[in-house]
Amino acid sequence: MAVPKRKTSPMKRGFRRSHDAIANPTYVEDKDSGELRRPHHVDLKTGMYRGRQILAVKS
Repeated sequence: MAVPKRKTSPMKRGFRRSHDAIANPTYVEDKDSGELRRPHHVDLKTGMYRGRQILAVKS
């Protein structure tokens, strides 16, 4: 079984864990409606994605 020769320093441990932080989701302002939406996602209120009608809007 592999055993580490030296104890991992807190700095190296922090470097390894730097990518484990949970990032806040990003939002962009919609060009047409001006509301916030996730980038690269369909706008659920209008059903539009990249200028095209993808989903039928519920009435």
